[in-house]
Amino acid sequence: MENINIQELNERIQRESAFVDLLTMQMGKVIVGQKHLVENLLIGLLANGHILLEGVPGLAKTLAINTLSQAVNAKFSRIQFTPDLLPADLLGTLIYSQKNEAFEVHKGPVFANFVLADEINRSPAKVQSALLEAMQERQVTLGDKTYKLPEPFLVMATQNPIEQEGTYPLPEAQVDRFMLKVIVGYPKKEEERLIVRMNNSGTFPKAEPVINPQDIVRAREVVRDVYMDEKIERYIVDIVYATRTPEEYGLKNLKGLISFGASPRASISLSMAAKAYAFIKRRGYVIPEDVRAVCNEVLRHRIGLSYEAEAENVKSEDIIEQVINAVIVP
Repeated sequence: MENINIQELNERIQRESAFVDLLTMQMGKVIVGQKHLVENLLIGLLANGHILLEGVPGLAKTLAINTLSQAVNAKFSRIQFTPDLLPADLLGTLIYSQKNEAFEVHKGPVFANFVLADEINRSPAKVQSALLEAMQERQVTLGDKTYKLPEPFLVMATQNPIEQEGTYPLPEAQVDRFMLKVIVGYPKKEEERLIVRMNNSGTFPKAEPVINPQDIVRAREVVRDVYMDEKIERYIVDIVYATRTPEEYGLKNLKGLISFGASPRASISLSMAAKAYAFIKRRGYVIPEDVRAVCNEVLRHRIGLSYEAEAENVKSEDIIEQVINAVIVP
């Protein structure tokens, strides 16, 4: 019986995920290279999670989310985080109208489908926490009323890894709210040549709307239906547990390098991201390769490194690699 169900589910997912190719094509028209970034944006969008991007300036981070919002025909807003930003600049405020003799609500830029929080670590904790409440609860309270944020709602926050002077690093509890942390690298030589040529000629292609926000909301329901076997669930939990108690998985050498392991949010994010990845690959079921494909993005910001690890120049990616190699694949 299950085989028939899987077959039906597979056919349904193949039908429902047809728009993924259209979206990727539209983004590929505007963004040269950066396939990894585009793929993770789609995973975040389909798995209903937010994304933290780290990379030096000028790597098309803003362009990527702007292009995605054009292709989805959704509302986009960009907020530049600065040290003097106030929560009201983000969420909106109540303004007294003399004409109506009442307070009127002026909604802030967070009321959009796609919000780019540029250089999130440049603003104090008060502003960061205001955004994080919106991310977690999907709502904003102004005065005594609560307003729902539009669906779909995706926050892409960026931070620059180079300059750390005058920044307010995100506390661990806040970083944990991001489903994925994506490291954006430089383009390849050929890709950069193409970027230069496009800029010199002044011909910038624009993304055409290929789907609408309601399609994304529907697609998220389908992503939840992607089949995940109990063995895969155990595999995910084992990977997360190996970051907490590495010695139980024959990784005694990691004990002194990890100050704290990944949270239960990591397990949830890993399963949802793996389902979204399977959906993008147009499959109705999750295989271990899907979990491995999203592991770095889901876990890299959730593992605390000890002073010892930093002294030995060990990165969280090195730990994740050892964990993946040690945990038995179902």
